[in-house]
Amino acid sequence: MRKFLAVVKREYFKVVWTKVFLITTFLAPVGMLAVSLMPLLMFSIKGNAVRVAVVEENGKIFQRLQENLSPEKQVEKFKRSTAESVKNLNASQDEKLKQTAEQFGGSFQLEQISPAGKTTEQIQNELLQRIADKDLDAYLIVPADFDAKDAKFEFYSRNASDFISKTAIEEGLNDAIRLERLAKANISEEKLKEINQKVNFSVKSIDKSGSVKEGNDWGFGIAFGLAFMLYITITLYGSVVMGAVVEEKETKIAEILFSSAKPFELMMGKLVGVCLSGLTQVAIWTFSALAILTYGAVMAGSLGIPKEFPSITPLFIVYFFLFFLAGFFLYSTIYALIGSMVTTTQEGGQFVIFTVIVLMAGLYSVVPIVRDPNSTFSLIASLTPFVSPVSMPARIFIESPPLWQILLSLGLNVLAICGLVWAAARAYRVGMLMYGKKATIPEVWKWIRTS
Repeated sequence: MRKFLAVVKREYFKVVWTKVFLITTFLAPVGMLAVSLMPLLMFSIKGNAVRVAVVEENGKIFQRLQENLSPEKQVEKFKRSTAESVKNLNASQDEKLKQTAEQFGGSFQLEQISPAGKTTEQIQNELLQRIADKDLDAYLIVPADFDAKDAKFEFYSRNASDFISKTAIEEGLNDAIRLERLAKANISEEKLKEINQKVNFSVKSIDKSGSVKEGNDWGFGIAFGLAFMLYITITLYGSVVMGAVVEEKETKIAEILFSSAKPFELMMGKLVGVCLSGLTQVAIWTFSALAILTYGAVMAGSLGIPKEFPSITPLFIVYFFLFFLAGFFLYSTIYALIGSMVTTTQEGGQFVIFTVIVLMAGLYSVVPIVRDPNSTFSLIASLTPFVSPVSMPARIFIESPPLWQILLSLGLNVLAICGLVWAAARAYRVGMLMYGKKATIPEVWKWIRTS
């Protein structure tokens, strides 16, 4: 046992104290936070108001466009799109929404230009000169027959890449033309709003006990994200195990190690040590992700957008780490076996592709599991070893299956691990002392039967 623990300690600190581990472990949460907040930060940088001249004869479209581009109108659109969630805002939250609308939708200073007997060419020359003098940013030409099907609206801008301003003006213009057409058809704007009012669509979730609770849209994203984390971590640390085995074989350190410890102790010590380093990293990532989700929910609530936090219980976290351990030992044992068969990591990559395919099958099985966690496919996928370490946590998160299915899945994985460890230890004993050529599958099978 002392030698086994010594191997575990060596393998653990060999991984944990590397620069790559420290950087990826502690910078990954920072990267997640940056990816989440960077778009908001970039879009929230408020520039100067866009100065737009609107060339129109009577000013009907100009007035409607100016109203549609106001922050108050943007807030009104946002409230309509979010149904009941932002209808009861206090004064502070309503003001924040106005500021957000102005930042994300852009702010505008519109100026009406009447042709007043001038030709289109003369007006354009004057406006182009104003743009050159930086007295204007853009101008819009509204045709006299603006409600005709083939009417052409021309927008000239100093910065044609400002897609936010272009989109806001185009949407505001479309709304203005539609309302003007409705007015000509004697249809009131209030009646149109009443007709276009969205239904109050409320989603409720029913758990296995029959209790009803508010539904949320976190389900698929978190379930797939957890499965993807398991997929990446198992693949990464499996490769670490294989690389360490190949390194010991290439440098002939294995011969020295075998003289002081049994091959089984060496292999299991390596697996347990690397597994603990993987657990350390996954634990940091998991709790960092929970902290980021909590922060996002709080920020949404401060803007008057209540979001129910996903139900992640301590029991689910326990299940998540248990299935991580199962998946790690299943695949790392295979990686260790592959490492003992080959002479270089490049040769090992030829065999690793098959394990990656099985892992990807578990990852993509999350999609049908989220859609129907009680289907026959979900049951089979969550009970099958090699697939269930990725698929079962997703199923538990969406709708926890009966306890006997969870225990059965863990039990089947434990049996598969025991069988793999037994076979890998016998092959490991012979393979680590073979040099010069890559072992074939029949040779490995002979090692398992005879050693």
